[in-house]
Amino acid sequence: MTTLRAFTCDDLFRFNNINLDPLTETYGIPFYLQYLAHWPEYFIVAEAPGGELMGYSAAALMLCMFTVMGKAEGSVAREEWHGHVTALSVAPEFRRLGLAAKLMELLEEISEKKGGFFVDLFVRVSNHVAVNMYKQLGYSVYRTVLEYYSASSGEPDEDAYDMRKALSRDTEKKSVIPLPHPVRPEDIE
Repeated sequence: MTTLRAFTCDDLFRFNNINLDPLTETYGIPFYLQYLAHWPEYFIVAEAPGGELMGYSAAALMLCMFTVMGKAEGSVAREEWHGHVTALSVAPEFRRLGLAAKLMELLEEISEKKGGFFVDLFVRVSNHVAVNMYKQLGYSVYRTVLEYYSASSGEPDEDAYDMRKALSRDTEKKSVIPLPHPVRPEDIE
């Protein structure tokens, strides 16, 4: 049985197998520590019965090779206060078990409690499996961000979808009305 628990600093040394996925963005230890210090409620871990990490997602981190990591950001006055999924990754051996959906649900609940208008995330346009999963969870493409992901080995940079899901505070669903044209990373607030 999977256990959900608060992320700890020690978990930073246990999730390399999750971060080795080529579609997972990896960050330095100071980045993860910043999230843990500023948004600990968004850092949750899923741990397998044997204690191995399943995954994480900056917003909620799941061990047992599954994690989610996120934060709250934006402006309340402009109705842009929201939860943001910084990272969501599940180890290959724990995929298709509903772990990503559970972590996203937890992140959405936390964002609701914090009075967010929506939850957003960025995903590679080429990551069709993830895009489809997010759509099944109620997310829609808000805009395309050109050359958001840096490429390696001389490949061209890759575009991202900014996907959003309105929360109950956004009664008119204004936060998910798609933009008619793509934007550049420097245009994102």
